[in-house]
Amino acid sequence: MSGNFDEAGVRGILGRAATVAVVGAKDKPGPADDVGRYLIARGFRVIPVHPARADVWGLATYARLADIPEAVDVVDVFRAAEHCPAHAREVLKLPERPKLFWLQSGVVSAEAASMLAGSGVLFVSDACLMVEHRRLFPQ
Repeated sequence: MSGNFDEAGVRGILGRAATVAVVGAKDKPGPADDVGRYLIARGFRVIPVHPARADVWGLATYARLADIPEAVDVVDVFRAAEHCPAHAREVLKLPERPKLFWLQSGVVSAEAASMLAGSGVLFVSDACLMVEHRRLFPQ
């Protein structure tokens, strides 16, 4: 894992988090689908974000984070690294910032990390939220 990964901080946030926005959500086989369904099964309120879809996992889907009509605790990003700074900028403009910004396995963005440093938003990159949640909160 990289970024500002603070295991105790992540455990605390995920232990209290209720709402996760999944950016790049899609209900086709693959990592975004696996993680989204896992989060739903574990009791999180999942809000899919995808500019070209109206519905993912039977849930209303928003084109942008700014379109979500409520605060979210975690933003989990399934996009290539070059798109992550734009999502970090979007997070910084939200009226209520999430507590955690997560880039999935294989995705690293020093620019997004730098943008979020000092913002109060914990940053994790190159790690799978589902894998880490299972490790931190075994059933």
